[in-house]
Amino acid sequence: MLEKFLDMSLVQRIGCGILIGIILGIFLPTWGFIALLGTLFVSCLKAIAPLLVFFLTAASIAKHKMGNETFVKPILGLYLGGTFLAAFVAVITSSIFTVPITLQETASEQAPQNIGTVLSTMLTNVTQNPIQAIIDSNYLGVLFWAVLLGLALRTRTEATKEVIDQISVALSQVVQLIISFAPIGILGLVYESIATTGLSGLTEYLQLVLVLVGTMLFVALIIYPLLTFLFIKENPYPLIFFCLKESAISAFFTRSSAANIPINMMLAEKLKLTKESYAISIPLGATINMGGAAVNDCSSTRYRSFFRLKIDFKHLGGFSCLWCIWSSWGFITIDSFGL
Repeated sequence: MLEKFLDMSLVQRIGCGILIGIILGIFLPTWGFIALLGTLFVSCLKAIAPLLVFFLTAASIAKHKMGNETFVKPILGLYLGGTFLAAFVAVITSSIFTVPITLQETASEQAPQNIGTVLSTMLTNVTQNPIQAIIDSNYLGVLFWAVLLGLALRTRTEATKEVIDQISVALSQVVQLIISFAPIGILGLVYESIATTGLSGLTEYLQLVLVLVGTMLFVALIIYPLLTFLFIKENPYPLIFFCLKESAISAFFTRSSAANIPINMMLAEKLKLTKESYAISIPLGATINMGGAAVNDCSSTRYRSFFRLKIDFKHLGGFSCLWCIWSSWGFITIDSFGL
């Protein structure tokens, strides 16, 4: 039995983990130690990701050869365009499928009082102490210092550059080891969701979840393939389905862009992409390419405003779309900005 399980692909083993997590969550909801498996898995991914991003980015920039294309500009355009379209689709679907939700009267955190505070906090995050930025998983700061270090290393000897590159390779191997435990980690995450809320709690928000997941699937299967086709001029779906299979499952259950960075790094390596490009674009995407966050923010803002303030689509749609796009870009790393 164990040999057959180990012979399965990682995705198949994750599927088994999801099924077992659901069963255990329903019939053994008091076994809290199972949820610890998910917590440890996500914690390990979040802990290793900043180190991997820092050394991989620094090594890629240090070894970059003049004239080699990194494609950062078109990637940034895709990030911003994809997030805008995701937010736009969310505004439309949340207007068509109006879902009643229970609102809390008070927020547990204080929202920033003005744009000056937000911009000041963002700039402070960018220039944060590099060690503290790694500890806090502040990817704006991690990228900033990694880029500076990489540029400084370009004038050093090849042996020095090779040391940094080998550290990034070693960290990648650590990441692969952690990802091999994904079936157990996702089992724990699924168990925690089922055991905490119960089936009755899930059914209460089932309609809202279906709208959000349906919107995300529409974006992933219609909007993103269209954007991909504009660039590659080929059938985008083999690539889309491969990426969904390798990355989307873990992203959905970990609910963390940071935790999914190592998985996306490994995916880019499988696709034989240019390391100089994905070493920067993937961690940057985890900060500003927030299609899922834009869908969630736009939809929840629409529902909350409709039921509390009774504002119609014409007046709220454009505002919520633009504001939630903005809050999904780099500002999402700022505590309570979404409030």
